[in-house]
Amino acid sequence: QILYLKPPWTLASLLQCYKKHWVAVFGHVVPRSLLATVEYLYKHLLSAQTVDSLTAGMLLRESKNLLHAFSSRSDYNGVLPQAYAEVSKLHQTLTEVRGASDLSEDTMVLSENAVSEKMEAMTPNLQNCEEKTLHSSTHTAQENRHQEIWSVLEGVWNTMNLYSVEIFQKLDPSTIAVISKSSFEEAFLGLQKLIAAVNDILEGIRR
Repeated sequence: QILYLKPPWTLASLLQCYKKHWVAVFGHVVPRSLLATVEYLYKHLLSAQTVDSLTAGMLLRESKNLLHAFSSRSDYNGVLPQAYAEVSKLHQTLTEVRGASDLSEDTMVLSENAVSEKMEAMTPNLQNCEEKTLHSSTHTAQENRHQEIWSVLEGVWNTMNLYSVEIFQKLDPSTIAVISKSSFEEAFLGLQKLIAAVNDILEGIRR
């Protein structure tokens, strides 16, 4: 009766409702810090501009963080695990494609090494200009990568805090009457997502 926008919802209206009712409603269900995730998704998913693969990866990762946070409340009749699985599949595919692309680029650079050396000798000014451009783009990519890593680690941290609270609540008999408990099925689902997130981090560190 008091919703900012009435159903049926589009993605745009859904994210607007999240933002509008975050303090009064959603911030009490999931960590308040996830408002930044909602705003990030709103900014990029509704933009008419095409995003690069790095931004696409971050969008998928932020989407997984949001879905994971709401999984602590309910599985929403099985819809949420299905959505999480599809987003995870997309993220894995993107990661594999990016990895293959990086490998292809490395091979190309090695095969053209001799030609590059001749060009460097002939055009020192051009080389200096290219080095500055490369340094600038590398710096931007590193900043985006740092933000992506921070997002993953924050998601893992929030998950560990959530389950730590659940464990201590179950160990304290005085809280049983007043604190609602998640089911074992929801806890197991959350654990699987946590394992997947940790595996993502390990793969990134290995790369």
